[in-house]
Amino acid sequence: MTVTQVSVRTGTSRAGGAPSARYPSFASYVEARQPVLLRTARSLTPNPNDAEDLLQTALAKTYVAWPRIEDHRALDGYVRRALVNTRTSQWRKRKVDEFACEELPEPEVLPAVDPAVAQSLRDAMWRAIMKLPNRQRAMVVLRYYEDLSEAQTAAILGVSVGTVKSAVSRALGKLRADPELTAAR
Repeated sequence: MTVTQVSVRTGTSRAGGAPSARYPSFASYVEARQPVLLRTARSLTPNPNDAEDLLQTALAKTYVAWPRIEDHRALDGYVRRALVNTRTSQWRKRKVDEFACEELPEPEVLPAVDPAVAQSLRDAMWRAIMKLPNRQRAMVVLRYYEDLSEAQTAAILGVSVGTVKSAVSRALGKLRADPELTAAR
């Protein structure tokens, strides 16, 4: 019985010349299986961003080993094992920030903010924002109330990132100089 090895670069077998039946390249494998593998990564870690990083690391390890993997039917198992091993290594290397101690430190008690004062400050802020020109107001709301990046704000408004930066800077200057806000603080 002879074993046919698959060439990664061309997607053809070395013995014959027929294309590899499953995944002719690493990119085609990732494109086809990424959603399934991401679900597996998400089951290993509670944070979706950590799951994406975990999958990225496992796929990097798989990419390095790609020429050595002869049976492409075992690729999912290989990547899953890389996911578990990587997550285990991360877990073992985690930094412990909590230490046992004799006495529990008491948190510093902060003075309670009067809800009426907080509401009057919010009202003053919105009145000041409403005084801004429409374009600056839109940029301030998108940047600071919707928590979008400068690039996202620029894309939504159809302007350059530099325009967003300069307009937001001018708007913040106007808000700092607003006498109603100064009195409310």
